[in-house]
Amino acid sequence: MKKAILLCCAVAVSFIVGYAVGHKKAEHTSLNGVTGIGGVFFKCKDPKALKAWYDSNLGFRSNQYGTNFEWRQAGDSTKKGVTLWAPFKETTKYFEKEFMINYRVSNMNALLKELKAKGINTIDSVQTDATGSFVHMMDPEGNRIELWQPNDEEYYNLGPGTTVY
Repeated sequence: MKKAILLCCAVAVSFIVGYAVGHKKAEHTSLNGVTGIGGVFFKCKDPKALKAWYDSNLGFRSNQYGTNFEWRQAGDSTKKGVTLWAPFKETTKYFEKEFMINYRVSNMNALLKELKAKGINTIDSVQTDATGSFVHMMDPEGNRIELWQPNDEEYYNLGPGTTVY
């Protein structure tokens, strides 16, 4: 009986600690910074063939852009989020090195203002389309990164290509 009570207490404490940590993380994501990985983009010889290979061998469901991995947002589990896996033709000029990470942000304007105050500038102006706002910058090692303030609802209207995990 004592073991059962201790086990129940341990589970309850674990739940409470997990909730508190998760709640604290959710509060952190509301800051004017990166809230997650929006996408992983990389160069390859034949994006169409590579997407087909991943689709048939690893169960990806690609659309014209790549495969979306869907998840729930930490601050509000009723809201979905996605991370895009996207191969690009090796000759793309969209990014120079072999890969580029797209970071989700919650407030592009506020973040860009903070970065500018620190002397960090973008390499282009903010572009907006139905899926959200985008801007590019370089990290200190010369890697191009993309900041994306998503319009998740419109992004989902693009159709198939979402893998739910």
